[in-house]
Amino acid sequence: MDGLKTDLAPSQNVVIPHFIYSTVSFLVLAIMLVISSDSLAGHYFQPSLLAITHVAVLGWATMIIFGALYQLIPVIMEAALFSETLARINFWILAIGITFFAISLWLFSYELLMPIASIIVLLGFMLFSLNITITSIKADKKEIQTWFIGTASIWLFLTGLLGTLIVFNYRFNFFDQIHLHYLKIHAHLGMAGWFILLIMGVGSLLLPMFFISHKLNKKKMILAYFLVNIGLLALSLDWWFTGGSKLIPLYGLIISGGILSFISFVYDSYKKRMRKKLDIGMKFSVLSILLFLAPIVLGLMAALRFPNSMQLLNRISLLYGFVFIMGFIGSMILGQIYKTLPFIIWLDKYKDRIGKEKTIMPRELYSEKMASFQFWTYVPAIVLLSAGILISNKLILLIGSIFLLLCTLSYVWNVSMMFLHKPKDLK
Repeated sequence: MDGLKTDLAPSQNVVIPHFIYSTVSFLVLAIMLVISSDSLAGHYFQPSLLAITHVAVLGWATMIIFGALYQLIPVIMEAALFSETLARINFWILAIGITFFAISLWLFSYELLMPIASIIVLLGFMLFSLNITITSIKADKKEIQTWFIGTASIWLFLTGLLGTLIVFNYRFNFFDQIHLHYLKIHAHLGMAGWFILLIMGVGSLLLPMFFISHKLNKKKMILAYFLVNIGLLALSLDWWFTGGSKLIPLYGLIISGGILSFISFVYDSYKKRMRKKLDIGMKFSVLSILLFLAPIVLGLMAALRFPNSMQLLNRISLLYGFVFIMGFIGSMILGQIYKTLPFIIWLDKYKDRIGKEKTIMPRELYSEKMASFQFWTYVPAIVLLSAGILISNKLILLIGSIFLLLCTLSYVWNVSMMFLHKPKDLK
């Protein structure tokens, strides 16, 4: 991350707690998957599977994105975060809310614990959206990435709002449709509105920077922004007011067009890269973009209700969510952690020595052999878990979960090395 603007970066006690909580959540997620791997052989609406999903998307993915965003805001918007104090308070609100929300889902304690926890999480989303929105409004630089991030934060709040309403619906039953209908809308607000827009926005800045590629067609990102937002808005309104018309596949195609425009932008960046050899972080990132294609195909199959078999369609729907979360999002996180966290910690540990004496490089803060082991346990984990979900085989699911646990342990080892690093004197 050489050359990034750091003078406006927030204090490390704003950023690092998010990475620590995320790392612990990833370990908890892997253990939960091993314990309940057979739940992936059933229907997606199960307490254990709902808990695992929310530990993944909230505790692991969203928390680490919050931490990374706080560090990257000065780079993307050339403006300091509106309120570091609000960000610190927000972390503890989310940490408490997510923890108890996951527990309430695991126990399916929907009468008291789940509603309280969901309100706490929603409050955290609201404060985050407020902090980011005010920062983006005050920023002098309003590149397309600013629009991606600002819009994604609004979708995140709407995702949390609908999720909270679904939780209260378990007890008070005020929705017209069954809760699974609204759960479908909730999931897509989060996947397309929050994760896809956010990863597109940040990825369009970071990936070309790490590839060292220039003169890219930014119109592709503008097209991606409008297609995803228009498609998601139309999809959500259609589901909400009609229950799902024949136009649903069309909205899926519009969103897919936006995703493909982003993938085309990344491919151009990859072709024009000056750094030909990919390090472990970029291997994960390239894999993430390739895995991005799978949810597009699976999502369109689900929208077209192909195949006709309801049992197989349920398998495809579950695989669609799994590949999106653990495949696309998971590999992007596992890759970018090696591009962002070492730099963040190195900057904190050696900021007083930069330009005055020789220091180690950020990549020396972790073990490259352990990172390579992580990659080669992650790949079979995704392949085996995907196959196990598709054919509903509990043994394959268990083996895949064990591979993911090994991947997680190597990840935790490397992240711990970074957190515990002591500054070294080089002669």
